[in-house]
Amino acid sequence: MQSFKTIAIAGGTGTLGYYVSEAFLSDGSYKVKILRKKPETVNEKANLLVSKGAEIVYVDYNQKDDLVNALKGTDVLVSILSGFDTYNIQSKMLTVAKEVDVKRFIPTEFGGEYKLGDHICTDTKAKFREDLKKSGLEYTFIYNGAFQEFLGWGGFDVKKKEATFFVDENKIISTTSLSDIAKYTVESLKVPEARNGAIRVAGAALTLKEYLQKFEEATGSKWKVIEDKEVRYRYLNKIDPVPSDADDFKVMALNHTSFEKLDNDKFSFTPRPVTETINELISQAQ
Repeated sequence: MQSFKTIAIAGGTGTLGYYVSEAFLSDGSYKVKILRKKPETVNEKANLLVSKGAEIVYVDYNQKDDLVNALKGTDVLVSILSGFDTYNIQSKMLTVAKEVDVKRFIPTEFGGEYKLGDHICTDTKAKFREDLKKSGLEYTFIYNGAFQEFLGWGGFDVKKKEATFFVDENKIISTTSLSDIAKYTVESLKVPEARNGAIRVAGAALTLKEYLQKFEEATGSKWKVIEDKEVRYRYLNKIDPVPSDADDFKVMALNHTSFEKLDNDKFSFTPRPVTETINELISQAQ
């Protein structure tokens, strides 16, 4: 195993990025650089990370010199970027990473495992994976299913006590908390199988019906269930009128969050129970 000392995190003050940045800082083994997009702006999360020992580096991702200065001396580049331009930005970072001898690139997967052709919104991820594999740079792909903190996006409405099933109620959905995804990312540097490979982890792997049961137990009430069979049918059969972009992506994403085999046993910690996140979601909704 290579010895890594300096970690650069692109998008390290975002929703997941902040947890990943914190996890690397808490580990205490690494120098952590957080890449933020120019121009410089006041950011509470960035200030908190600086107070914990991180260095904030502002970059224009379209300027090669900025990227060279930001990535020089970096051992591991972690990208937690999102948006329509992510493929182009990651491609530019990859070119520079090779030039300045970055040892490993962890791209912005963090979710379901998608292949080319699954959806227009995820095709760029699949395309970049192939680019990275061909680059000669070490890589690790991390798949963790859906974020537990976003179970509301998956159809669970705590305020209304309603569950909308966009896929079959017996479909297994893997979910992981943001804090655990961060821990898996840090520990992946010490897992031999992660070198030039994919890591598949989950904090919970339950059916939609089982997640609903946990929400009902936590709220002490029976929830209304809405089965959006029409959206599901039109998505699966590609029948017009197709679902809205949001619903179309939701069905696709939920259909790609289960894994045949998990790598949880390769890590030193046990992920937090999904009931803890569910209780937090309920508390936030009150």
